[in-house]
Amino acid sequence: MPPPIPGLRLRSGVFDNSVCWQCTKRALLRAEPPAPNYPARFFTRSTQPRNTTPTTAAAALLPHQRLRTGYFVSNSLLARFNGTNVAPTASTTATTAPDVTDTSTLLPHRRRQAERRNAAALAGAAASGSSASSDDAPTATMAPDASSLLAAAAAQHPADSLRRKLSSLLSLSKPRLTVLVVLSAMVPYALYPVPAFLSTAATATPSLSPLTLLFLTTGTTLCSAAANALNMLYEPDTDAKMSRTRTRPLVRRLLTTKAAVLFAIGCGAAGTLALYWGVNPTVAFLGASNIVIYAGMYTPLKRLSALNTWVGAIVGGIPPLMGWAAAAGESATADGTWRELLFASDGSSLGGWLFASLLFAWQFPHFMPLSWGIREEYKAAGLRMLAWTNPARNSRVALRYSLVFVPICLGLCAAGVTEWSFAVTSAPVNLWLIAEAVKFWRHEGHKGSAKGLFWASVWHLPVVMVLALAQKKGMWGRVWRSVMGEGEEEEEDELEEFYDEED
Repeated sequence: MPPPIPGLRLRSGVFDNSVCWQCTKRALLRAEPPAPNYPARFFTRSTQPRNTTPTTAAAALLPHQRLRTGYFVSNSLLARFNGTNVAPTASTTATTAPDVTDTSTLLPHRRRQAERRNAAALAGAAASGSSASSDDAPTATMAPDASSLLAAAAAQHPADSLRRKLSSLLSLSKPRLTVLVVLSAMVPYALYPVPAFLSTAATATPSLSPLTLLFLTTGTTLCSAAANALNMLYEPDTDAKMSRTRTRPLVRRLLTTKAAVLFAIGCGAAGTLALYWGVNPTVAFLGASNIVIYAGMYTPLKRLSALNTWVGAIVGGIPPLMGWAAAAGESATADGTWRELLFASDGSSLGGWLFASLLFAWQFPHFMPLSWGIREEYKAAGLRMLAWTNPARNSRVALRYSLVFVPICLGLCAAGVTEWSFAVTSAPVNLWLIAEAVKFWRHEGHKGSAKGLFWASVWHLPVVMVLALAQKKGMWGRVWRSVMGEGEEEEEDELEEFYDEED
C-alpha cells in the first residue's frame, strides 16, 4: 500500500514493501533523526542517541513482539499440545534437524526450561526409527514418558553426583505408571463397605486403619517399581528403537546393570514384606504375583505373541483386588485366609472382582489406540502388537471391551458398593468412550479416531473412580445423620447385636 505521507517515498529503506499503517508508524519512529545531545538532567529522557541508520533489517519492519503462551504458563502442558515440547520422531529426524528453541531472548527461568527441552530433543535425535503422522498418532503431541524425562534431567548432572543417581533410579520405576497403580489400589480400599463394628470412639462412622492404608500404598509402590525396573532390564535394545523410550536410563547407560538389578530386587523384597507384615499375606501374594506376571510373562511375551496385551491387562486388574483384600482383612471374622478375602461365601468379595474387571477392561480401549499410533515402531522393534499384526482385530477388541463398562457400573450398584445414582452419573462418560470406540472401529485408527479414543480413555478412568468415591453406599446418609444427630441409637443397637453374637 502507498505511504500516507508522499514525501517519504524518497527515504530509502522505509517503504520497500507493502505494509500497514501500524508498520508505517513503527518505521517512522525507527527512522527519525537522532535527538540532540543535551546535557544530562534529572527526571528527563535518556540523552543517548538512537541508532537510526537505515538498513535492510530496518526496512523489513520487524513485527511487534507478542507475549507467547509459555510466558504465562509455568509448566509445559500447553506446549505439549501445541507440539513444541515433543521429542522428535525418527521420521522427522531422518530428514530435518531437531527443533531447538532459541533461548537468547527468554527470561532466566524460561531459558532453563527451554534448555531442558532442547537437551531432550537433541538426545531423542540421536537414534533412528519411524513413526506415524501427527494426524493419526495419539502420541504425536505427547511428551516422552516420565522415565525418559527423568533420565534426560539426570544426564545434565555430574556422573558421580547423588542427584544424578537418585533421578536415574527413580526413572527405573516409571513414576506415572506407578502412581496409577497405587491409585487403583487405594480407590477399592476406600470404597469397601465397612461394617458398623469398626466404628471408633473418636468418629461415629465406621473407618479403616490409616496405618494399613500406609503399608498398602508403600508396598504397592515398591512392587510396581520392582516390576518396571525388571521390565527395563529385559528390553533395553527394543527401548532404543522407539522414540518415547530411547532416552531411558539403561539405554543411555546412566546406570549399570548391576545397580538396576539391586534396585529391582530391593524394591521387590521390601514391597512384599511391607504388604505381608503391614496388611495381610493374601495382599503380599498378589503383589509378588504382579511382579512375576509383568516381568516374567508379559515382557518376554511381547516378542512372541499379540496375546501379551491380555497378560498385561491381568497385571492392571490385580492392584484393585489388592486394595479390596486389604480392606476385607480388617473386617474378617474368620481366619482371614485368601478364601474369605477373595471368595467370601456371602458375596462380599464381589466388589473387588468388579473393580478388577473394570481395570482389566480399561487397558484395551487405552492401549489399542496408543499402540496403533506407534505401530511402525513396534514393528521395527520386533514387538508383536495387534496394531500392526491385525489392525482390524485391534479396533474390534477396543470396541468390545468398551461395551462392558456400563454393566460393570451397574454391578457395583447391585453389589452395594455404590448408590444406584452412580449408574446414572457414570453413563455419560461410558457412552462417550463407546462412541469414540465405534469411530476407532469404523476407521481402524485413521481420521483421528485413534487420538479421540486414546484421550477418551485417559479421562474415563479418573472420572469413573471419582464418581464412585462420591457416591459410596451409605456415605451421604451417615453424613446426614452425623450432622442432624439422628440414628445414634440404631448404631448402638447394631453394635450390641454384634457383640452379643460374638459372645
